[in-house]
Amino acid sequence: MGHSEMAFRFLLFFIIKGVFGATFTFLNKCDYTVWPGLLGTPALETTGFELSNGKSRSLQAPAGWSGRFWGRTGCNFDGSGHGSCATGDCGSGQMECNGAGAAPPATLAEFTLGSVGTQDFYDVSLVDGYNIQMIVVVSGGSGDCATTGCVDDLNRRCPTELKVAGRGGCKSACDTFGTPEYCCKGDFDSPAACRPTAYSELFKSACPKSYSYAYDDATSTFTCTAADQYAVVFCPSLHSLRSVKPKVGNGTEGSLDALLELYAHLASGPRDSSPGLFNFIGFIISVIPLILIL
Repeated sequence: MGHSEMAFRFLLFFIIKGVFGATFTFLNKCDYTVWPGLLGTPALETTGFELSNGKSRSLQAPAGWSGRFWGRTGCNFDGSGHGSCATGDCGSGQMECNGAGAAPPATLAEFTLGSVGTQDFYDVSLVDGYNIQMIVVVSGGSGDCATTGCVDDLNRRCPTELKVAGRGGCKSACDTFGTPEYCCKGDFDSPAACRPTAYSELFKSACPKSYSYAYDDATSTFTCTAADQYAVVFCPSLHSLRSVKPKVGNGTEGSLDALLELYAHLASGPRDSSPGLFNFIGFIISVIPLILIL
């Protein structure tokens, strides 16, 4: 291959990356149907759709795209796509969210894609509360490109005062109480003034890599350059991973079983466990890409 041809291929690659950005693939590992909601600029080919158990769907996003995804649960839509959801409802009255965001509480995956040679930024946020387990797994790219998200089921350990009666979901302290210290507003609108609370620390102990309050940037924002794909996985539980084979490396089914047993213990451990125990879930999250088949 001549130098001119090689240079042309590199140029073509960067042009394609600059135009097409990245692929978002949604995978439903839950034992029930999830209806992903989408909000971003520019709008993608859909703003909401049905994703049955075990199914996946991919969407292409251009460079510079910025937005968020979430999982709606307990939805009831008629044949024409009209209806609503128990959690994460976008208030459009339709399966398509049509530019509307999620009603709290909702677990959010947030992205800002870079242009050629610049970083993508992404996170999983519980600032608006929690409604479903969700992780983000990166394929391709350079830099940190870490897996992030929440594998613990916070619905099972949500404080009574934050629970949503009859619908499911665990509200944030801000949404529940509305005071400046919980919402990081007014005199508390700065990283120095707005500190973690008992409620945000509960969220953080369960989901160490997720945003637990507005200024939880240091351990919750992740970057990757020129990623090929971001997989948004709903309900990455022991049950859904039991039959998964190692994706790379020399892992065996035996070592995978041992990993899953440890995962199960940490993700559903005693409710009075110390934050240190649940912080170790961060390690489990970081190795999930090695075993998850996308």
